[in-house]
Amino acid sequence: MPSPKIIQRIQQSLLEWYQREKRDLPWRNTDDPYHILVSEFMLQQTQVKTVIPYYQRWLKSFPTT
Repeated sequence: MPSPKIIQRIQQSLLEWYQREKRDLPWRNTDDPYHILVSEFMLQQTQVKTVIPYYQRWLKSFPTT
């Protein structure tokens, strides 16, 4: 089992990597559970670049549950 210090370093490294590499995706700019769920369903077996326009059209047509 890694030591707490090693675990903390790994966590910090991952957070730093995410801050550098994250993509600006529409579902990351909301805390609406419905919007996030829609994105999760759409992303199940589809590439992100393909999902984005479908996600935006879906929410335009069906903005709430």
